[in-house]
Parts: sequence; C-alpha cells; structure tokens
Amino acid sequence: MKMQRKSWIRLLAYFYPTVFILIFFTACSEQPRLIKHGKLVLNVNDLMQTKVTSLHSEAKPFLADFSSSETLQIGTLTLSEFKLTNWVENILSGEKSGKQWIITGLAQGENFKVEKRVTITAHDGFEDLLSFQVTYSNQGGDLQVRAWSNHNYEILNQQDTPPFWAFQGSSTSERKDWVLPLAPGFYQRNYMGMNDSDYGGGIPVTDIWRKDAGIAIGHLAPVPKLVSLPTEIPLNNENVKIKVTKEFEHPTIFKAGESIKTIETFVMVHSGDYYNALSVYSELMQSKGIKMAASEGEAFESIWCSWGYERTFTAQEVLGTLPKVKELGIKWAVLDDGFQIAEGDWNANPKKYPRGDIEIRELVDGMHAMGLKAKIWWTPLAADPTSKLLAEQPDMRLFQSDWSPQFITWWDAYYLSPVNPTVIDHTQKVLDLFLNKWDFDGLKMDGQHMNAVLPDHNPASELDYPEQSVEGLPNFFQMIYDESRKIKPHAVIENCPCGTCMSFYNMVSMNQAVASDPNSLWQIRHRGKTYKALIPQTAYYADHVEQVKTDGKFNTNFATALGVGAVLGTKFTWPKDNPNTKQGQYVLTPEKELIWKKWFALYDKMMLSKEGYLGNLYDIGYDLPETHVIKKGDYLYFSFYNENWSGPVEFRGLATGTTYELYDYANDQPLGMVDINQSSLDLAFSDYLLVQAKPIE
Repeated sequence: MKMQRKSWIRLLAYFYPTVFILIFFTACSEQPRLIKHGKLVLNVNDLMQTKVTSLHSEAKPFLADFSSSETLQIGTLTLSEFKLTNWVENILSGEKSGKQWIITGLAQGENFKVEKRVTITAHDGFEDLLSFQVTYSNQGGDLQVRAWSNHNYEILNQQDTPPFWAFQGSSTSERKDWVLPLAPGFYQRNYMGMNDSDYGGGIPVTDIWRKDAGIAIGHLAPVPKLVSLPTEIPLNNENVKIKVTKEFEHPTIFKAGESIKTIETFVMVHSGDYYNALSVYSELMQSKGIKMAASEGEAFESIWCSWGYERTFTAQEVLGTLPKVKELGIKWAVLDDGFQIAEGDWNANPKKYPRGDIEIRELVDGMHAMGLKAKIWWTPLAADPTSKLLAEQPDMRLFQSDWSPQFITWWDAYYLSPVNPTVIDHTQKVLDLFLNKWDFDGLKMDGQHMNAVLPDHNPASELDYPEQSVEGLPNFFQMIYDESRKIKPHAVIENCPCGTCMSFYNMVSMNQAVASDPNSLWQIRHRGKTYKALIPQTAYYADHVEQVKTDGKFNTNFATALGVGAVLGTKFTWPKDNPNTKQGQYVLTPEKELIWKKWFALYDKMMLSKEGYLGNLYDIGYDLPETHVIKKGDYLYFSFYNENWSGPVEFRGLATGTTYELYDYANDQPLGMVDINQSSLDLAFSDYLLVQAKPIE
C-alpha cells in the first residue's frame, strides 16, 4: 500500500515539456465547446463529457451521444460528471508546436470534492489525433482510489459484416491474432503487464474500425506502463466498448491536498484499417524522444537455422548442411538452442564439446570459411535453477511481491531482473563470449518472456520502486544492442518474443523483427503489416518457412513471406534428420529443393524486403482478396491472398497517366494491362497471386 502511494505520487513529476502562449480564458458555458484537429472533432459539454466525430468523407457517427470518457473510481463510486469551471486555450511554440486546451471542472458530493483538469494537446504534424492527460486533485477528505479511465467510448455498430475489425496489442499464452474481426461476446483485457507466467507487454494501442472509418486509442508514456486497454462487445449488445484504464492492485489512499495524474493517452480517427493509426503513433512517439535503431543491410539477407536438427544437433550435422545452404544462396547460418550447458551458463556444453569453447569457435570459423555470416541463439534474462550462475549469484533473480522468484514456465528457469547491476554485468560478459571470443556476427534472442517482466521486489536490485523493472526493460535491450554493435559494428540483433505481440518499447533496440512462431500464414502477413507501420526501416523476418504447417503447400508459405516484404528463412536438414527427432519432417528432398531454389532465387533477385510497403491502399479486413503492395522504384508489386478467388481484382496506387503491364512473377505469366481509369482485372487463383506492375513508357 505504501509503495503504491509513493509510486503514484511520483507520477506528478511527469510533465509534458512545452512553451505556450495564452490565447483566451473563459468560464464555463452551457453550450458544448468544440476542439478540431485535422479530421478529428471533439465536443465537450458542461459536465466535461465528450463526443468524438470524424470528418472523413464516408465516416458515420462513432458515438450515440456525449459520454463520460475520463473517469476516476473512488471506492465503489465512479466520478464521471464534473461541472466545467474553466477553459483555457494555448498555442504551443518551439520544438513541439501545436495547440493545447486546459479544461477544469469539479465533482462534489457529501463525502468528496475532486477537481479534474484535462490537458488536451493537438500536435502539429499529427493531424486527426489529440492527446489527453488528466489530473485529479483532492480538495476534500481522504479517499480510496481504485482506478482511472481515459477514452471510455462505446463505438456504434453500423451493420457491416463483420461489424468491426480490431487491432489488439496485448500478449497472452493463447498467442492470439493481433488483427481480428469482432462479434458479440468478444472480450479482451489487453493488459500491458504480465498476463501469464511467460507472457506480457505489447503495443499500447487499440484500434477499432468499420468499413467507413476507424478510431484508435492508446498511451504515449515513454516507458512501459501497467495499464489495460479492454475491448468488449457484451452479449446481447452490438456496440464495442473500449478505454485505457489503470486499475490499482490495492485500494490506494488519495490524501486531501494531493493530486493524481494519468499518463498521457490519445485518441485518433482514421480511414481504412489500423495501419495509418499505428504509423502515426510510432512517428509521434519518435518525435517525443524514442529513437529506433538504424536499418542494417545485412539484416535483410536470407537465413538458414540449425533448429531443424533441434537441441541434440551435432557440429558435423551443421557443417555438413552448409554446402547446401551456400548452394541455395542463403547468407546466414544460425546456431540454435543446444550448444550451452544450461540457460544462464552459456559456455559450450562439455558433453557435446569435450574441448570446450574452442569447438564453437571452430564451428563459427567453418561458417565464415563458407562465406556465411553466423548468428547465435540466446535467451537472455533466463537462468536454470540448477545453473552455476544462480548458485554463485542468486540475487540476480527477479522477486515477486511475496519475495518468491518469478518462474519462466517454457524454459523451466527463473527470470533475471533487467535492472539488476549484476545481471547487466553478466549479460555484457555473455556478449563478449558470443561476439568477440566466438566471433558470431549477430544474435537470435528468443523467448516470449523477453517481452515484459513483473515489478521487481528484490532488494538486491537496488530499485526506488518495484515498477522500475517494468520501465527499465527496454534499457536492458538497448544495452545489448549498443554493446553488440561496439564489438561488431554490423551485428544483426533479432528479437523473437515467441508468439507475443512484441513490446513497442523493445522494438527500439533491434534491427531485425521476426514473425515469432506464427501459427498461421495470416499471422505472418498481419504481423508484417504491423511492423511495417511501426518500424518501416527495420528488416522483418517471416521465421522459418517450415514453421506454419500447410500440408506441404510450401509455395504458399514462401509466397506469403515474399509478398509482404519479409526476409526468407528456413531450417531444413540435409541430407538427413538428427536421429533424435521426428524423421522426414525437415529433410530437403529433391522435390523440395526445387521449390527452395526457386523462391530463394526470387528473393535475392527482387529484394522486396528492403522496399517501401504501401500499407494504406487496402483494408486488410474488409477488402477482398487480401492485398499487400510494395513499391520499388516506379514498379508496384501486388500480393493477393485468398483460398479460392475468381472475380475482379482492383489495382490501387497507380500513377496518373501511366499504363502498367501486369506479370505473375512467381509463375512467369503475363496477366494484362491496367491504368488508373481501368484499374480492375478479372483474375482467378488459389491461395496466392504475386503480380509485378511494370509502368510502360
């Protein structure tokens, strides 16, 4: 209880830096006031309730009426109506220019008197978006606070089929789709903390869209925060409810004279699907100081991974496969899980390598001798209970509130605290082992546990408050990135938080994103679209082509990766499987080799993964067939996906006055001509169709 109060009083120090000029001051009025930014209109009434409207040409109403969008729960009472008393409009100048409104109101009852001050900011260059920060000041007696909520909206159903599509940015052991249609009975909490023993974190944005328009909400804090973005369509209801909310784990004392400030949140309206909202969100976060890693050319090169041989692989199996890897034109070889003594003890396992670490260095030298770059698998922040590391340094573990260590179920290991000085020192030594002594060229960081951590209560971590571990996790990965690039200036840093919606804050410190154990081709495609909205300069790796089981339709797997601009990868075995694995599942047979040669050659020839992804041309939910577009010079590359399609296909994004020659580049077939006036063509295909649109001079 004490720590919780301290944590939230500390929030008062979080201010948005700005320079402003007072434009006008006025007392309240009975007439609703209006704030407009781009195509977003916000009306505010005399009770500080709001109504969001979109001015996009086809947009229908989002809300039926004014709603209590920003609320505070004290005990069993939710403060939802505050009598408006002041309204101030400012112009912001300097680096972060725009407009700002400070709106004040008062809620008063027999046992409470709380002032509410909402600061709404319209950032220049980020039209259609308004950010909110709410301060509640207790002008009465002591209260118990249970929760605050911003952007509490009920979005109207406009009778589309399906009624809504959504982007949901949380992570759980269910490994759900990030993009999905909604129906009555749907509920997802979207908590940004830990949801299961290994799963948590994500992208703090919820986007709901219909055919006519969409609305996104989220938060703009510079570090991860333990808030939720619940989405719900109750049974026997047709509208969808959303909000950003902080639920206190325990009732928190809100003392007389004190204030509670929410984190900065936002609402945005848009047309099309969620791509534009995520793109604007990322750009705004970067304008506020979050710096993404630079693009790395070597991260776009194709990958072979030893995981096909699984944990009992031998050096002879790996080295024996490399000639075939080289023959296929693949540039990277990855040494996967199985070389180490234990999680935490990262030296060579003497049972597999009797001569010790020198044998792994020789393996890397063999990869380099073949002209391949070498990457090593690693699961940071995990240590086995029986590891030498924890026997010698048990204080590295992250402690829960009851002082028990947090367990990682998947690895049968303990979480290490990302902000513990001893953990950081250990991690730096591991990086020196991997990249300097063993001479690897990059890292494959792996494990869903990397996406988020619990608050750390271990005194050995020397924290001011437990949530510092949550907020400091991105700094841990930034340290890994910086240290790795000091040793190897072109090191490829892959972060694979298996099955999770990757934390936006961890994207900062990698130069290769990955589909992270997708369970469907749909997941590869919509995850690709998501990453390209948020970090368009960063390589996106589609994971091993064998990852998604499609009854031997490997052409379809390759076409999914190539069509969305993803890096190709594989984990084939050759000439045979490891005897301890299921036989035949990954062997590169002569029949499969023909397929692999075709697609890796196409990948190297086209390198679409480096080119611009045009994510706002098609709605991934409502437009059929599902379509993705990449622009390379004056050429456009369309990828269409549908189990069985026969009918008109629309080609968008064509230049005015230009005729395009269409070519099925996967099957060497001409398809016809289109231009901006005649942009549709009747086509038939199964599973996929990849089309090059070549402008004719």
